[in-house]
Amino acid sequence: MSLKILAVDDSRTIRDMLKLTLNDAGMELYLAEDGVHGLEVLDGIEPDAIISDINMPRLDGFGFIEAVRGQDRHRATPILVLTTESAPELKARARAAGATGWIVKPFDPVKLVKALNMVAG
Repeated sequence: MSLKILAVDDSRTIRDMLKLTLNDAGMELYLAEDGVHGLEVLDGIEPDAIISDINMPRLDGFGFIEAVRGQDRHRATPILVLTTESAPELKARARAAGATGWIVKPFDPVKLVKALNMVAG
């Protein structure tokens, strides 16, 4: 069974890298450009896991995670934060919002696939 992943990131480069990495791993990928778009895409799918950046326009990663966790059907969906940020207080804030894990960009494709399989597989 291939995993369905929603990736939310305002960087086209990161979205392209995720697409290459996760498609190569046999995963089905859905992409969104920011938190607002991510919620729109999420409305029509049941992902096995979500990847979200933190710093995005319109709705940042913290707001997106909180909105996802506010939906009964996604309360337990694993959410990995993928960001350039590494400050402990931001990690704590993401955990408090409902994030499952934290990965710092640039990401290692093998480690990302392993993390997704671990939280969603």
